[in-house]
Amino acid sequence: MMNNPLISSYIVVAMIGIMMFFTIAVAPTVFKVLPPEWASKYVRSFFPKYYAVLGVLSIIAAYFASNALTSGLLIVCAVLFLFALWILTPAINKASDAKERKKFGVLHGLSVVINVVQLIIFVYLIWP
Repeated sequence: MMNNPLISSYIVVAMIGIMMFFTIAVAPTVFKVLPPEWASKYVRSFFPKYYAVLGVLSIIAAYFASNALTSGLLIVCAVLFLFALWILTPAINKASDAKERKKFGVLHGLSVVINVVQLIIFVYLIWP
């Protein structure tokens, strides 16, 4: 832990921006504008990058955090991003390919819950 809370806070604010922009602007537009097969290809290409970048940024923010609680919460978020990248996303894609709608719904729902929890943690970390 390097203890430069300003850098850590800037990174957390950037992650909140990335997550909110995707949720509010990108996802609805992709599914509204693109044909379903193109939207699916786009999402499959986008999410690994999304999870990897946010996971790495969480680790960097944890390194610069001012205290153990902040660092710990950021590491938890990083682990969740990496879980989503390496375990959850392949399982979601497999369920989608196999037309297992219920399994897909449960796994996708889990990914949404994880994303919301991470966003809540990030907002908590920057709240004065």
